[in-house]
Amino acid sequence: MSTNPLDQKSQAWSQLFSEPMSELVQRYTASVMFDQRLWRVDIQGSLAHAEMLCSQSILSAEDLASIERGMGQITQEIESGQFQWKLELEDVHLNIEARLTQLIGDAGKRLHTGRSRNDQVATDIRLWLRQEIDLIVVLLESLQYALVRVAQDHVHTIMPGFTHLQVAQPVSFAHHLLAYVEMFHRDTQRMQEVKARTNTLPLGAAALAGTSYPLDREAVAKRLGMVDAQGRPQVCQNSLDAVSDRDFAIEFTAAASLVMVHVSRLSEELILWMSQNFGFIQIADRFTTGSSIMPQKKNPDVPELARGKTARVVGHLMGLLTLMKGQPLAYNKDNQEDKEPLFDTVDTLSGTLRIFAQMIGGQKDAQTGVHSGALRVRPQAMEHAAAKGYATATDLADYLVKKGLPFRDAHDTVAKAVKAAMESGVDLSAMSLAQLQGFHPEIQEDVYQVLSLLGSMNARSTLGGTAPVQVQAQVQRHLARLEAAKARDF
Repeated sequence: MSTNPLDQKSQAWSQLFSEPMSELVQRYTASVMFDQRLWRVDIQGSLAHAEMLCSQSILSAEDLASIERGMGQITQEIESGQFQWKLELEDVHLNIEARLTQLIGDAGKRLHTGRSRNDQVATDIRLWLRQEIDLIVVLLESLQYALVRVAQDHVHTIMPGFTHLQVAQPVSFAHHLLAYVEMFHRDTQRMQEVKARTNTLPLGAAALAGTSYPLDREAVAKRLGMVDAQGRPQVCQNSLDAVSDRDFAIEFTAAASLVMVHVSRLSEELILWMSQNFGFIQIADRFTTGSSIMPQKKNPDVPELARGKTARVVGHLMGLLTLMKGQPLAYNKDNQEDKEPLFDTVDTLSGTLRIFAQMIGGQKDAQTGVHSGALRVRPQAMEHAAAKGYATATDLADYLVKKGLPFRDAHDTVAKAVKAAMESGVDLSAMSLAQLQGFHPEIQEDVYQVLSLLGSMNARSTLGGTAPVQVQAQVQRHLARLEAAKARDF
């Protein structure tokens, strides 16, 4: 006969039921197959709870010592792969509690005093997610650093800037990459804000109404590091909300969706730039695949798959929103369905950021210390493309404005010049001075400096502009910020 107080013959919740749960229902309702990844934070939360119970004279010092000893053994068993996860015990929490009781007896049964699985699981998810956010922040900063390193080498590399995917104006390739650095920096800030709201303690709310035991919830919050920037404990203030709130999971998945949208936009450009019609870049072979029948093909599978995985993460956001939209207070079994989309979002986002940092920035050889770049830029192809699309037309309009023309008149004049250049199959800069003066007599020899790609870039020297002097300043600003972040993380 089993001595386990939480086996299938003696359900965890009560002796009210006259028959055991059917195997079909066990399999349908169990979550231990996927929520066992919460084991470490579950033990962490239980130990903090036990320590508080002891300090409040609810649990004896002997029981606390037994619980700590038992949890230590369980930790060793799980880490070594010897722990037996049992489907009939439903979830990570009951599996650990059952093994603890098996190891230490009644002291294990006393651990659950003053708490419920409702506030326990809410605490576990928050503890787990906050550490995953920390990792994601580091990965976001690594990707930013990879982009800045490439930008640093291409401040003076000219490429066409596009609107509507039509050549618009020449920009620095570094300037283009730094636009993504700005996006991922905002993503980093959002993740840090989500962590601050995630890092709040539900434990002590019990099932839904709080508990009659004299718990010190703030002590538990401090023990678990659930504090604000000033070190003050952060505790959920309404017991109903504490056990049923999943806003933090939705907010994280929304922030993750935005990160993936930014990754997807970058992926789309990498795919275009790698195509023969652009030829702006090459991606290292280790990040590409070939074709089963076309030997000449080199396919950008990593950015393509990241573009596809974006839909997956956005889908998880929609799933979590729909999961919560019809739930009355307080906890409902529906909430078991929050974990798989949340876990998969974390896994997908972390994996994507890790591979993109390597694909953009390359890898450092452990023996030589040499950095092998994975993204190879072709500056000549970029500049050639920028020269084909009348990218300096706006510069000619600005030139005429400085000569005294109203902008709308200058715009019309340049449009006529561009039309004539297109009909002749030449660039504006290839037209003779006499031809250009035919459109307006104020045009002089200095116009050719204005019509050059480099002249166009240099002219845009306002803060945030594409002039190399401004781009170099932005590179240095980002490098300083990321170096400071690296020092903080380590």
